Amino acid sequence: MTRAPSIPDGSRVAVDGDRVPVRMLVLWCPDWPVTAAALAAGVPAHLPAAVFAANRVVACSAVARASGVRRGMRRRDAQSRCPELVVFGEDAGRDARMFEPVAATVEELTVGVEVVRPGLVAVPVRGAATYFGGENELVELLLDHVSVHAGMECQVGIADGLFAAVLAAHRCLLVEAGTAARFLAPLGITELDQPGSDRGELVDLLRRLGLRTLGAFAGLTERDVATRFGTAGVLAHRLARGRSERPPHRRRPPPELAVTESFDPVLDRIDAAAFTAKTLAERFHTGLAAHGLACTRLGIHATTERGEQLTRVWRCAEPLTPQGIADRIRWQFEGWLRAGEGDRPTAGVSQLRLEPEETVTGRSLQFGLWQGSSAGSALGGLGGEQAPATERAGRALLRVQGLLGPEGVVTAVLDGGRDPAERVRLIPWGDDRAVAGDRQAPWPGRLPPPSPATVFARPVRAVVTDSLGTEVDITERHRITATPHRVALGTGPARRVRDWAGPWPVAAQWWDPHGRGALARVQVLLEEADQSEVALLLVWQGNDPTQNRPLWIVEGMYD
Repeated sequence: MTRAPSIPDGSRVAVDGDRVPVRMLVLWCPDWPVTAAALAAGVPAHLPAAVFAANRVVACSAVARASGVRRGMRRRDAQSRCPELVVFGEDAGRDARMFEPVAATVEELTVGVEVVRPGLVAVPVRGAATYFGGENELVELLLDHVSVHAGMECQVGIADGLFAAVLAAHRCLLVEAGTAARFLAPLGITELDQPGSDRGELVDLLRRLGLRTLGAFAGLTERDVATRFGTAGVLAHRLARGRSERPPHRRRPPPELAVTESFDPVLDRIDAAAFTAKTLAERFHTGLAAHGLACTRLGIHATTERGEQLTRVWRCAEPLTPQGIADRIRWQFEGWLRAGEGDRPTAGVSQLRLEPEETVTGRSLQFGLWQGSSAGSALGGLGGEQAPATERAGRALLRVQGLLGPEGVVTAVLDGGRDPAERVRLIPWGDDRAVAGDRQAPWPGRLPPPSPATVFARPVRAVVTDSLGTEVDITERHRITATPHRVALGTGPARRVRDWAGPWPVAAQWWDPHGRGALARVQVLLEEADQSEVALLLVWQGNDPTQNRPLWIVEGMYD
């Protein structure tokens, strides 16, 4: 590709009211999970291999692809197409540990190396390209250096912004400065669903709406995207337009948000580091959350007992959760402590510091702070980090609430009361779900369990008759006048009663002349025309003054 003069990194060049993202170089090792697994197991590179999770292919080698193996394929299908396929299990720790020497090799030539994920590193271009005489010279030198010293075949791409640079690396391209949007436009919309991005549902929806390329999606206005797809859609839209993965005005993290921990005895085992990582990650995440922040670039700095300094920066597309922070600490320790001779630290780690290299505000948290909140408890009490599906449901509900108002989305709370209707209290989404009444109070006249599964919002009139066709009534002493034989609902035909129970009298609002007065409930089991059965909860409400006959209504229906 013919290259034009580059725009200096970090300069605020206005393009459609936005600035050009920092120019990034991305080094990508294709099929890294398979490569790492094969290296760890000593499997030769010429054998077909694949990594499986949940019995499906998540990564496969080029030799396996030549035999017809593809991502997402079931294990049985993959092995039927390639009987000699070498099978590996998914192991994120192994992938990170095996990739550490590659990242260290890149760091020998450039500064500011960030591990996006195992198999992919990114580095700002400006300084290194100036030092080595240009971007082409930097790419050639880096490819040779990694091939010789790390023994890995890799691909390099350069473009404005991390997203475009990753796709350029997949194609071994150097995209001209300022032309990222033009480069991205003809690419398929599925490119948005990069590993770790969690955009599969959004991409599927865009495809069903007819948006098959990044250019078609970028052609929509940001307001329309925000209205239809919310925050996740706006972020993806920025990427499709060739902008940075997050808005440019990011907050500089206060220095007191860094977390430092000293160890005595020192950390020299992976299991001890993994145990410590969980506690340290919780402290780090809690400190950020108290300031309404979340970390998107995590700096892990370690000092060994002999004064050696170990540093690595992890970049993430989404705000890190405590589990994500702990995983990256563990992966990094595996890479450090299991490195080869000469690269491994000579002593255990005596001090560890976590530093937020980059943060985003609370609006970008995507409900990662649900744990213990009213929103989390509204969907079963699971924290956002523990239930991704719960997070997606919460985002959808808040989006609807923004369109319809606070009262437009409500959830049910089981409260105290006598009848099924008054026991269920509807509260707006996000409000306090505390129980107002005492569920365990005696509640005289309360309906015995089980409660009906369906409670009708509008009363349905019923006519209850005995075997002679006389309407059944309730006496002043709360006795039923005859055995229910048939029940007619509304204007429908009468259905035979197979069984019944009750009545359960309730003195409701006896002090109010306009109240309901005495009530009585009866459960009936009706026989349907197709020989099936339906159970109903009937309520006797006295006499209908307009017709001088017993007034029965259907209050609920049992499953």
